[in-house]
Order: sequence, then C-alpha cells, then structure tokens
Amino acid sequence: MVLTAHSPDRDPVVVDLPAGRLRGTAEGGIAVFRGVPYAAPPVGDLRWRAAQPHPGWSGTRDATADGPSAPQLYMEGGDPVLGGHGSPPFDEDCLTLTVWTPATDAGRRPVLLWIHGGGFLSGSGSLPQYSGETFARDGDLVVVGINYRIGPLGYLYLAPDADADADGAEAAAEGNYWLTDQLAALRWVRDNIAALGGDPESITVAGQSGGALSTAALAGHPGARGMIRRVILQSPPFGLDLPGPGTYRERTAAFLELAGVKTVAELRDLPWPSLIGAAGGLFARTMRWGYWPTPFLPVRDGVTLPCHPAEALLHGAAAADVDVMIGWTREEANFGFALDEGYAAATREQVTQRIARTFGAQAAPEVYAAYERERPGARPADVLMDLITDELFRVPCVRLAEARAAGGRPVWAYQFDLPTPAYEGRLAAAHCLELPFVFDNFANWSHAPFLAGLDPAVSGALASAMHRAWIAFVRTGDPNHPGMPAWPRYDTDTRTTLCFDSTVTAADDPAGPSRRLHAAARAEVP
Repeated sequence: MVLTAHSPDRDPVVVDLPAGRLRGTAEGGIAVFRGVPYAAPPVGDLRWRAAQPHPGWSGTRDATADGPSAPQLYMEGGDPVLGGHGSPPFDEDCLTLTVWTPATDAGRRPVLLWIHGGGFLSGSGSLPQYSGETFARDGDLVVVGINYRIGPLGYLYLAPDADADADGAEAAAEGNYWLTDQLAALRWVRDNIAALGGDPESITVAGQSGGALSTAALAGHPGARGMIRRVILQSPPFGLDLPGPGTYRERTAAFLELAGVKTVAELRDLPWPSLIGAAGGLFARTMRWGYWPTPFLPVRDGVTLPCHPAEALLHGAAAADVDVMIGWTREEANFGFALDEGYAAATREQVTQRIARTFGAQAAPEVYAAYERERPGARPADVLMDLITDELFRVPCVRLAEARAAGGRPVWAYQFDLPTPAYEGRLAAAHCLELPFVFDNFANWSHAPFLAGLDPAVSGALASAMHRAWIAFVRTGDPNHPGMPAWPRYDTDTRTTLCFDSTVTAADDPAGPSRRLHAAARAEVP
C-alpha cells in the first residue's frame, strides 16, 4: 500500500488493493476514489445476467472521475420536487462505486455502504447529494456509494421459457439483476475495504426508498450472510405487493411490445437508449389512479428473492444478527401527489372507492372518516395522500418494528416531521425530505426546489442532530448522542419513536392512529 498525504487538496492518493492499484484524489482532507469497477461490465452477453467478477486491471487505474450512471429516463431541468435525480453520462458499463475515506491506513473504521433510491428507475451513487464526504469527515467512517442496474436493465424479468436459442436451450434467467449487482458490491467492500482504512467486519448498509428495500433484500440474501452488521432503512416501501414470475411475465410482454420486438433475443440486440424509451411507455401503461407509479419492481422469484424484503429482517440470520434503524416521513405520498392538479381535484367518492380496494366497500366510508378526523379540514386529496403514506410506508414500517421488538431484536424507529414551506407548504414532510438532513450537505442540494424557504438555523440544527445519530448508529449500533433527547429502542409497550422536527422529541406511538386503523380494518391484533 502506498500512503499519500491528503493535503493540499487534489493531491493524488495511490493505494494497492486486492483488486488492483488505484489513484484517487484528496478532497477536503478526505481521500476519494471514483469510478471503481466492482463487477464486470454488464454488456453484450452479460446484459440481463447476474453480476460477474471484474477481471481486474494492470498498472495504476485512474480513479479521479465518476463512472457513468446507469441508463435511465432523463428530463432536462429536472423535476419540480428534487430538481433531478440522475444526470449524464449514462452507459450500460455502470457497475462502479465511489469510496470516501479519512485515510488509506490500517485504521479499520466502520463502513457505511449507501444504496440510492429512485423508484427502481433513477439515481446514482455518485450524485453530489449522496457524497460520503460529510460522513467520512464528521464520523471517521469509510463510505461507499454504488451504481447498479435500474429500470429495464436491472428489473426486467425474463421468464426462462421466453428466452430460448435456436436449439431450444433455455438461457439462464436469474432475474433481479439489481440485487446481484448490490451483492457483488458488498463482496467487493468485504474484500478491499481494509486497504482503504475500513473494517470489513463492521459494515452498515443504508438506503432510502427503493434503496431501503434493496438494503433489506441484501441483508436477507444467503450470499450476504455474516457480511452486514447493521442496516438503516429510510422510507422503505414495504407496502409494495411484489409480483411473482407469472404475474411479472405480463409486464415483460408489454415491454417487448413497446420496444417493438417479439422475442427476448431481439430485445438483447437493441441499444440501451431504445430500452429506456420503452421504459417511458411502460411507465404510462402501468399507472393506476391513486397508486404510486412503479413500472419496474423486484420479483419474488424464489431464487434471488425468496421472500418479501421486509420478511428477510424477521426470520433467519438477518433477524438475529443485524441491528435495524427504520423510519419514514410524516407525509411521504405528498412527494408524488401534492403538486398534481388532477389529484387536487379528487372527489370524496373517488377516494372512497380507492380506499375500498384495500379495506373493502363496507369499511371504506368509516376509513375515510377516520382519516378526516386525524386531519381536520382535509380535502379528499389529503385523505388519499395519507392513505398512500400509510399503505406504502408508515404502517408496514411499524409492523416490522413491532415484529422485531416482539422477538427481542434491536430496532430504533423515527418519523421525520419537519415540513418544507416550498410550494406554499403543499409538500409538507414529503418523501426524500430527510435526505439532506441525514447527509448534512445542503450545498449539494441547491438545485432541489423542495428545500426552498427552509430556515437555515432550524435546518442546520436538525441536520446536525440527524447526521450525528446516523454516525453513532454506524459506529456503535446505538443512534444516541449528547446533542438530542434520549432515543430508546422501539418496544411494543411504549412504541417510542423519535420525531425529527424543529424540536426533536421522543414520542410514544405517534403512528398509533394509522396502526390501529389498519389493524382493525384488516382484523389484526392492534
């Protein structure tokens, strides 16, 4: 190993890893290695195949520039909430990672592996807003951010009987290629992180939204057993009904039609921009009124994903060996629905009909009334957004916390309550809003419209409290630190949950109304 001083900034940092020699840079006193391949490029014959080991390289590999992001839908100027969640260049040769480390020494620091979200079709681990610099600097952690296959290249499921060559031999159809990528990245970290100042026996995997669901799936994967010490699950959409292969086959057929081909063999020959174009069509075709759009989903294939990711943290080795922190934002669904004028005009009848699809026609009017009581003056759109928040995020998160606590497994729960004043407050405490607070790097989010109007003093103090709690959990398995109120483990007696607002408070059962409503309506034990 070659140790290089980390100042002045932009000095080269050279390190020898089992994978090969890298040359990175020192940035703000942190050594950074960008665009590091952790698996073979998934191109050509490796498109829609499980991630394969990288063949390595000779000499010194330049690691001073980010690798390309995974191919994805892209809108110039970004969206009205985040302002964009992925930017060019894009390329199928995308299986790279970024490492931020205080020093390339033998320090054996705790490791934080970040898995970005993005609805299974957008994002990149190398985006500036997910920079690990603050965690590395403030927490003396080694941070790894990964790119992985998303959209049709990561989530399209190719049924074995749909992909046969001229001799009738079935091609391998592993499915869930995204998960094989993430497992390959985890193995790379285990094998190489010690040379980058990290401890391979102290790895925390964290993710948000789809990245949080990925985190749970990875923790429960047999191939990851013993490699993950802790997980942080930020707004995991555990309420998603994940399809099996048979159900997903219809979606695959629709995708082939949109791509203008009849066979998987023809699909393999298309350039990736054509696949992304077809993904836009699938997005439109799979939308349903009152539901979060998910054109691509993980598939419960019984092999790569034997069970729902939420269940993986309740049974087997992951339940016993992994510490869990889990949380949600108070108004998750406002992210996707609050700025939509079509939903703003929703009627009570429409929303009651949507409720009936979950609770049945007989219970639907009382469920609507229960949501109204919890939010005086609620419009039908507000009831709908609260319902979606509960179905997709809050209630399934609480169920996981309840089940782990009942089994004596450690779990900490939080709710992010600080509303943003952006768009006259319509977004409230929306999905993704906690992210700049967790990373404590608001300058890297200057492009994001949803942060407009936040009081810097309030946001700065809250970011400090959250950022330090995440650091404490990664380092010790306990998020408590002197800068905030005591945060007890979640239990089934008090159901104490830390509420992150302008004032941080520990509240007993803040999700109680939602928990009881859904439990009673589904004939569960409250």
